[in-house]
Amino acid sequence: MSNMITIDALPAFTDNYIWLLQDPEQQRCAVVDPGDAAPVEAWLDAHPKWQLSDILITHHHFDHVGGIEKLKQRTGARVLGPASEKIPGRDVSLKQGDSVEVLGHTLQVIEVPGHTLGHIAYYQAQQHWLFCGDTLFAGGCGRLFEGTPAQMHDSLSRLAALPEQTAVYCTHEYTLSNLRFALAAEPGNKALQQRTQQVTEWREAGEISLPSSIGLELKTNPFLRCNELSVNEILQERDGRSQRTPVEAFAALRSWKDSF
Repeated sequence: MSNMITIDALPAFTDNYIWLLQDPEQQRCAVVDPGDAAPVEAWLDAHPKWQLSDILITHHHFDHVGGIEKLKQRTGARVLGPASEKIPGRDVSLKQGDSVEVLGHTLQVIEVPGHTLGHIAYYQAQQHWLFCGDTLFAGGCGRLFEGTPAQMHDSLSRLAALPEQTAVYCTHEYTLSNLRFALAAEPGNKALQQRTQQVTEWREAGEISLPSSIGLELKTNPFLRCNELSVNEILQERDGRSQRTPVEAFAALRSWKDSF
């Protein structure tokens, strides 16, 4: 029987979340994408008996890796990250199909190029956790800084195929702005309207909007709905183009979102 893990968000910068996995029995913890060491150090200072054992990295951007070296120096934590990106202090290089044990749980590695070329996600199949960095967001997806629309569409399609109950732990509080765009892309989507109202209430109350779930994203995230007639009709209204492949629809949505 695997140990019970608690997952909390440590806010960082203006809208980042560092995910903190805690094993209360062993008093060990792990963090995902610590762009800033300070929130993690503050938590460790408040929990002096706990040991940071692992630092999981999804991609090389500074707001995800900036705290690694300070935390590793303080705790000796093992640093795991994508094999094809430059990750400071990395001890374990990971690629598609690899699996790693963290706090007694096996995480599968899924390569998800698009936002960056070497971006990876971590998936725990029994507990249905997905740590997806800046690939899949609640209501949206990451910008294409390095990859192509085809790569990102493929990456999102693979994440979308995970079980619907999978909890989506992305790393930014972008949900409300993403949903505003989603409403422009699919104004008649009732589930999306309800979700926007719910998230608006949460944010007004100072509450986090994450984690999401794969099931919720399938119903409300336009970037996972490129096959839907409702989305394609809005795209056609914008540019008059009637026939698109799903990848072309994704590219049109991403380009629109970039200037929304």
